[in-house]
Amino acid sequence: MTGSLLFEAIMFLAGAILCVSIAKKLGLSSVIGYLLAGVLIGPYVFGFIGEEGDDILHFAEFGVVMMLFLIGLEIEPKNFWNMRKTILGMGGIQVGGTMLVAYILFTLLGFEFKVALVIAMAVALSSTAIAMQTIKEKGLMDTTFGTSAFSILLFQDIIVIFMLGFIPLLANPEHNTSADAHSNSVSLIQNLPMGFQTLAIILSVVIIIVAGRFLIVPMLRKVAKTGVRELLIAAAFLIVFGISFLMEFVGISPALGAFLGGVVLSNSEFKHELESTLEPFKNLLLGLFFMAVGASINFIVIAKSPFMIGGVLVAIIVIKALVLYITGVVFKLKLDQRLLLTFGLAQIGEFAFVLLSFAFGLNILEQEQMDMLLVITALSMSLTPIISIVNERVILPRMGTKESVQRPMDHIAKSQKIILVGFGHFGSTIGRFLRSHGVEATILDHDSNRVDFLRKMGFEVYYGDATRTDLLESAGIAEAKIVICATNKIGVSKAISKLVKEKYPHVELMIRTKNRYDAYELLNLGHTNIYRESLDTSLLLARDVLSKMGFRKYTLNRQIQNFKKYDEDSLRRLAQEPNRGESYIFKAREELKQQEEFLNEDFKRGVVDFDKHWDSEHIRKTLKKSKSYTL
Repeated sequence: MTGSLLFEAIMFLAGAILCVSIAKKLGLSSVIGYLLAGVLIGPYVFGFIGEEGDDILHFAEFGVVMMLFLIGLEIEPKNFWNMRKTILGMGGIQVGGTMLVAYILFTLLGFEFKVALVIAMAVALSSTAIAMQTIKEKGLMDTTFGTSAFSILLFQDIIVIFMLGFIPLLANPEHNTSADAHSNSVSLIQNLPMGFQTLAIILSVVIIIVAGRFLIVPMLRKVAKTGVRELLIAAAFLIVFGISFLMEFVGISPALGAFLGGVVLSNSEFKHELESTLEPFKNLLLGLFFMAVGASINFIVIAKSPFMIGGVLVAIIVIKALVLYITGVVFKLKLDQRLLLTFGLAQIGEFAFVLLSFAFGLNILEQEQMDMLLVITALSMSLTPIISIVNERVILPRMGTKESVQRPMDHIAKSQKIILVGFGHFGSTIGRFLRSHGVEATILDHDSNRVDFLRKMGFEVYYGDATRTDLLESAGIAEAKIVICATNKIGVSKAISKLVKEKYPHVELMIRTKNRYDAYELLNLGHTNIYRESLDTSLLLARDVLSKMGFRKYTLNRQIQNFKKYDEDSLRRLAQEPNRGESYIFKAREELKQQEEFLNEDFKRGVVDFDKHWDSEHIRKTLKKSKSYTL
């Protein structure tokens, strides 16, 4: 019974729901919950799932495959070229530096030079899955740390292609029967000479690129013409799994194939549709991968040589941390951003499993070395969220924020009546407009590099996490009248609004949102001053279009106000819908129809009957003749 697929699926889901819920309740990352669930239900604790960690990881690789496909979709050649200095510079220093130091370490430990080189390549790679999940969960993607981490991870994902092509050149000519015994899959390049294996890997990459352009995109166009959404979803899965299967059949990582497939489709017209279609599946499967990593921690191997494994694990984390810190120094990152980068990417990544398994199959690694390295990789990934928490709650408050927060304390004590959180493009426009009218605001931002730059521009901006009570108090929230949440992170806005509502009920909140769905969340939490970032800009553009067609701006400005009123009323009514199902769609359609009718009537009355001095005679005559009251 315990070996059935249904039972294992139940254990995965139950473990995830229970452990992730507990982790979030304690204020921890969801990654910790997934890892803990994997450890508990895995073969070395309660034994609910699997017999060997390798089998579990192989099954759970779908999550990483999906994630890397979506990361590939985000990489447009133009953007890649614009970021080339950061990607090649930071990524090159991190990978090259880590490989060099790790190679020296493992050579000193007595490993053969080929083995030491393979291990050094694996150690140089960080976990894109864990790092990106944590960055997005904490809303740090648009910080200096977020962009730096993404650049390094992107370089690593690309350099894996060359590593996989290089490893066959290190292989021993003798055939490894033990490797064959552990391999249940057929590799097309397995019996080729070593030089030809490298050529086969490069040729596979080229084939994917060509097929993506001349086969996959035309296929998607034909599917899209059917108008059936389910077929597009099926086509998306076919692309991801098809490329992954072909790469695995050739003998290369399926995750790497998915990444290349995403890059190929990044310039196609289906980019955004594929992203939105696969995003929900990616998150669930990625959670499965984290659980599989936890389940693959082989406590039997650890028990045989705990000091050796513990020592190597600590040495690897320290090496990676030092190289990452130096990389941050070279690229002039502020202390807090360097520390986030140092501790966020100090683990070994999921591609290490791929490299090590590939090397094992080519008789480079022995079974004992393979077992030890797999355990160290899994442990390093499992420790990352814990290390990050220590950094955020112990190190950063004492070192990372000390310089930035204490330096402007005297000015913050002046207690401005307005506190503005987030000073990116949106927040800076608000701040400039207020200042032009003689109204000052205490401005807070969580990216110290941005704070330093804005100070050079003449703005009084202060570094800090506005979800912390002590920072808000030092900013004078007790005497403030208004807190403006101008950040684009709904999680941060919700945390600030909850804190202000509970502890400072006298302060009025004004909150920026990206879209209607974020606005629904905030409305249901009892907030009323909500501002969708695209609403006014969209209406102004529409106003200018109609103005160029002959309408008067006076009338259009009045209609904009009417539109906003009707749309805000509709927003509040639709927020009461519990989901986005058929009932929501029906009510939303009714609301849209009613809004258009109201606006049409307002326009007719305003222009034809009363607004005789603002619109041209030509427009009024046209409107009288038209039943729809449009040009």
